[in-house]
Amino acid sequence: MNSLKNRVQLIGHLGAKVDLKQLESGKFLGHASLATNENYKSQKGDRVEETIWHNLVIWDKPAENLAKYTDKGSEIAVEGKLTNRSYTDKNGDKKFITEVVVSDFLLLDKKAKTA
Repeated sequence: MNSLKNRVQLIGHLGAKVDLKQLESGKFLGHASLATNENYKSQKGDRVEETIWHNLVIWDKPAENLAKYTDKGSEIAVEGKLTNRSYTDKNGDKKFITEVVVSDFLLLDKKAKTA
């Protein structure tokens, strides 16, 4: 049951190409945004579709593969854990951000990029 304490699974579409960087240590770090959609009925009975954006962080070989085989709009499933961090912006304001640190992903596009 310990593995269920901080685990998230999402299916959605990438908002842009994965931003892949190689660090001085040689490790790869990827950042991406993932859009998920929720559908529900409003109090008036109207159908509402809400898009929620998630920040993804991907490390090493999975980051390389996600960058290589996906593009903006690619449909993927991700599994990972939620993390929170804070930083100070250029105006001196403290900002908080929640990210999904991806441990595994699955390509769901019918025509996955192969080059």
